[in-house]
Amino acid sequence: MALITWNDTLSVNVEEIDREHRKLIAMINELNDAMKQGKGKDVLGKIVNSLISYTATHFKTEENYFAQFGYPDTEDHKKEHVVFVQKVSSFKEGFEKRELSLTIEVMGFLSDWLKNHIMGTDKKYTRFFNEMGLK
Repeated sequence: MALITWNDTLSVNVEEIDREHRKLIAMINELNDAMKQGKGKDVLGKIVNSLISYTATHFKTEENYFAQFGYPDTEDHKKEHVVFVQKVSSFKEGFEKRELSLTIEVMGFLSDWLKNHIMGTDKKYTRFFNEMGLK
C-alpha cells in the first residue's frame, strides 16, 4: 500500500509541476515499500540520491517559473526548498555513516513535508501561475 496516493487535491493545476510531484511521490513510495519489505538498506542509497537529484530538478522548475512570472512569495518558498534539501542531505550523510537507519520517522518526515509543501506552499502559487497562463 502506498504511503502517499496522488489525488486531485494535490494538483497545483500546472501540468509540468504536477507530473514532477507525482514522480517525487512515487520515489517516496518506492523507498517506503522497500523499507517495509526489509530491503530499505538495499535501495536506500539509490533512492535517496535520486530523491536529492530530482528535488533539485523540481525546485529549479518552480524557481524558474517564479523568476519568469515575478512570483511575489519567491523568497519564502525558496527558503522551504533549502530546508528540505539540507534535511534530506543530512539523512543521507547519517545513512552513509551508519549513524541513522531508515525509520518510520524519516519516512514520516518525507511524506509529511511533501504533502504539506504541496498542499500549503505550492497551492499558494496555483492561481498566480494560472492567471499568468501557465497550466
